[in-house]
Amino acid sequence: MKNSRRDFLKLGGLSALAFASPIAKASSLLTQELYSPSAKLNNFGIQLWTVKEDMAANAKDTLKQLASFGYKQVESFEGKEGMFWGMSNKAFKKYMDELGMKIISAHCDITKDFERKAAEAAEIGMKYLICPWKGPQPNIDAFKKFADEFNNCGEICKKNGIRFAYHNHDYSFKAVDGQLPQDVMMKNTDASLVDFEMDIYWVVASGNDPHEWLKKYSHRFRLCHVKDLTRTDKGHESCILGKGTIDFKSILKTAAANGMEYYIVEQEAFTNTNPLSSAKADAGYMKSFTM
Repeated sequence: MKNSRRDFLKLGGLSALAFASPIAKASSLLTQELYSPSAKLNNFGIQLWTVKEDMAANAKDTLKQLASFGYKQVESFEGKEGMFWGMSNKAFKKYMDELGMKIISAHCDITKDFERKAAEAAEIGMKYLICPWKGPQPNIDAFKKFADEFNNCGEICKKNGIRFAYHNHDYSFKAVDGQLPQDVMMKNTDASLVDFEMDIYWVVASGNDPHEWLKKYSHRFRLCHVKDLTRTDKGHESCILGKGTIDFKSILKTAAANGMEYYIVEQEAFTNTNPLSSAKADAGYMKSFTM
């Protein structure tokens, strides 16, 4: 995709960029609700990358529209104007409150001013700071070093009363030196410090089964990106929820049974539509979603 997240991270110099909550009990209310036979997903969020151009043009108006679509939560990302889109952390929270929304998490550059970012996030009640990208590596030792870095970030977040997580792409599910980087990072991070955000799209795109990973590392995946996949002549791309091939009804039931807390819509491709229209359609899917 011409305007993909990975392109942005490379071009923007954020190739080490980084959506938290204390470890919840398996019997959390949300999990109980989602796991019931006729459960509805009442609280769901959106990764603002979905509407990044609209946010850059007019952040407040875009957030107001997202609230009108039914989104109750947002996951931000760190762009040119920071995680709070040119506002202070408190001003951003105040506007979220006015809209009846909450900023749950943010993807950010974990290599710059991370302690400040953690303090600012905690000050307004955010749950997570997240590393969104590390990129493919030439050897498995690089991923072991990432795990050490994540543990350090987790310590900083814990000190501030929030959580740290890592968001996957497909590269961490492809073998390096005979091992899967995702396994290496999950096994070498302290579960009391580091959680994971499962981008379901990228797990499926890599040829892996989300059910297997959710069960194998039960209660390590606390957030997920609900992003659908459609096949194209060039391979695959994201699409409006329910128009693709991913069986969310089954996957999200497994996720809820294994500790998932936050369900965050994301879409990166917009064939015959536009970001805001897609965000509205995605919200409609989530509001009517039952398991």
